[in-house]
Amino acid sequence: MRLFFVAILATLAIFVPSVSAAQHQLHITGSIYNQKNEPAVGATIVLKPFITGQASLTAMADSSGQFSFNQVNKGSYSLLITLTGFTPYQIDTIQTTEAGNDLGQLILQPEVGLLNDVVVNSRKPLVTRKNDRTIVNVDAMISAAGSTALDVLEKSPGVQVDQNGAISLKGKGVMVFIDDKPTYLSGDDLANYLKSLPASSLEQVELMTNPPARYDAAGTGGVINIRTKKIRQKGWNGGVNLGLTQGQLTRSNSSANINLRRNKFTVFANIANSYNNSFTDLDLFRTYKKPDGSPGAFFEQNSYFDREGNTASFRTGADFYQNERSTWGIMVNGMTRKSTQINDNTSNLLGSSRQVDSVIVALNDDRIRFRNIGTNFNFRHQFNKSGHGITADVDFIRYRNHTRQDYRNYIYNPDGSPRYDDRLDGDLPNNIDIYTVKTDYTRPLSKGFRFESGLKNSYTETNNTAGYNITTGGVTKPDYEKSNQFIYKETILAGYTNLSYEGSKLSLQAGLRAEHTNSDGNQLGNALKPDSSFLRKYTSLFPTFYVTWKLDTSSVNQIGLNYGRRIDRPYYQDLNPFFYPMDKFTYYSGNPFLKPAFTNSLELSHTWKNRITTTFSYSQTTDNVSETIEISEGIYYSRPGNIGRSITKTIAVDGTFDPFKWLNIHVYTEFGNIHSKSAFYTGTLNTSGNYWYIGPMARITMKKGWTGELSGNYRTNVTSAQFILKTIWGANLAIQKKFSAKMNMKLAVNDLFYSRINRGIINNLASAEASWTNKNDSRNATLTFSYNFGEAFAQKKHESSGADSEKNRVRN
Repeated sequence: MRLFFVAILATLAIFVPSVSAAQHQLHITGSIYNQKNEPAVGATIVLKPFITGQASLTAMADSSGQFSFNQVNKGSYSLLITLTGFTPYQIDTIQTTEAGNDLGQLILQPEVGLLNDVVVNSRKPLVTRKNDRTIVNVDAMISAAGSTALDVLEKSPGVQVDQNGAISLKGKGVMVFIDDKPTYLSGDDLANYLKSLPASSLEQVELMTNPPARYDAAGTGGVINIRTKKIRQKGWNGGVNLGLTQGQLTRSNSSANINLRRNKFTVFANIANSYNNSFTDLDLFRTYKKPDGSPGAFFEQNSYFDREGNTASFRTGADFYQNERSTWGIMVNGMTRKSTQINDNTSNLLGSSRQVDSVIVALNDDRIRFRNIGTNFNFRHQFNKSGHGITADVDFIRYRNHTRQDYRNYIYNPDGSPRYDDRLDGDLPNNIDIYTVKTDYTRPLSKGFRFESGLKNSYTETNNTAGYNITTGGVTKPDYEKSNQFIYKETILAGYTNLSYEGSKLSLQAGLRAEHTNSDGNQLGNALKPDSSFLRKYTSLFPTFYVTWKLDTSSVNQIGLNYGRRIDRPYYQDLNPFFYPMDKFTYYSGNPFLKPAFTNSLELSHTWKNRITTTFSYSQTTDNVSETIEISEGIYYSRPGNIGRSITKTIAVDGTFDPFKWLNIHVYTEFGNIHSKSAFYTGTLNTSGNYWYIGPMARITMKKGWTGELSGNYRTNVTSAQFILKTIWGANLAIQKKFSAKMNMKLAVNDLFYSRINRGIINNLASAEASWTNKNDSRNATLTFSYNFGEAFAQKKHESSGADSEKNRVRN
């Protein structure tokens, strides 16, 4: 804990004395809302100087209604805001000041005659782009209605989610953040967590293949940052979202929120509940070969996973605006999930002539209890309105996952007579505690430059226990082959500095992040297994660089180049050496000998009229962490392993088109190649393959508040290390009726043709071949109802205060 406070004091000591030397950058900012207190997305703002001969500046309100003009010359200006269906809003005179001009909240009114006749809609773009990230606006994705955060990611450009819930961006693994904070989860735990977050509580998804230096360097494919909805205007408001999904099974996902911002206080609360009722129908096929390569035996298995669970989550907090420049905040969020998973599987062991040798029937029952609580204390101080300030965050996060297993196995002879049976009972508590402290300093400099720096210290401790008892012949005894306890501790101390420049044609950003990692793992052993431990210490540097060049004054053509180095540390669960049986012939386990993976990536892009972006990407990863399958005495062991070198090359095109006023089309397509080479237990693994992916989406705006959406995706075979993921495709349909600015209803039908069936092949097995087919409840219909309530207290024109300029609650 001592290091936490050292991190804050070090930053204050370095930066606070230099406050008086700051040079102010002139800027004009504000936010635009309609009369229903909604952000006026897409509103056009024209800033016109009084001096003859100087060009006017143009901006557009973003998804939260915000706009800004940077590098404004000193002088007098007029401002005009226009948006279809609304009366133009004009400010006759704005006199710039050294501290900048914050115009506060500006309210647009509908044109006379339209107020009672029509509902005015401003169409939010699905995708917007910045120098270092692609932003997906969740509310613009109608098919996300009633769905979850994981579903939203799966429909985002360049993001793919496999049948195990693993998330990748442009073919590489990513780190998932929530509101700029890492989730610290992986695999099923991360997938289940994202399934519990309703899409209605999300505002944006930020896709960063090469994140800036202020973000943790984790994730070879970059960072996906999920931003939740927040209050931005004074007053009180809230909303209710109810969602019901019907496929072969029924499930629900609903949420409610309320916000109050008055005087010096902001208070907010969000609660959500999801009922998950799903299944997975998995077929496994294995062929064991003789020394001459001919089939020696066959294994065919069908596993049906029946899952049911109830998840409740909450997020609440408060901000106190001490004065115009200082804000204190606290936030608490938590989640609890009770779920069951029943896996009934039947395995047939066949001889070389496919005659039945034996039949194994397994009845597996998992009862899972997951709990999470997180607390954040934060402080923000603005030295002036130019953006010169410092923030500090202290977080404590606790995860508790307790699984109880009851696995029964019955082996039968070919004639159906019983041969053997046993019962395996497991008690598996898993605890994770995370402490972090972080501070960031931002200082605008003269002539368009901006300086950022910060420190972060995190400490994580995990404690995993696996206690197994096996019962055979009516006798129960401890199973020491599977029982164990694993304790892992990790400390990461990081610091970064970043310098950016924003000019009329040229944008530059360069950063350097340093991270020192100290990890300590201890496997306690048992009566049969001795203790073992490891200790690792390493320090790494992670440079980042971005440049964007506008080839013409109207920004018709833009060229971008970025480079970054990243690390992928093994997830805590991946280091756990325990064996988790699926059945007598399939085991999952961790790998305490995993090394961190390092990636160098380079991207070159061209953007035309801010509508079509073409990106060429190249990345090389050493010791990439990937799932591996090893066969030992006929048993399959699935565990994470290091792949020596992986090279990924992609060409991606992301385009938005408006062929008609009522039709918007967004298309993302990607062509890539993945080449992996590594020492492997069967010799040398050397695989390479091309793939193609396309994900189109068409939105139709109709009269009287109706909007429709048709989307889909198609992906060819993907070769990734030991696996070949077979071709998969799907189509979705959604429609929305907006009754008013406060109430709407959506209906979404996913996987219309029930084509999202996962199939794959496992290569590089010792004298064996394997493949699988995986089906789930992907074809379903979701009906959602949303209602917003409350009021806002609009400011008078040209008035502003420090509290009004706060656009987000204080976060990392």
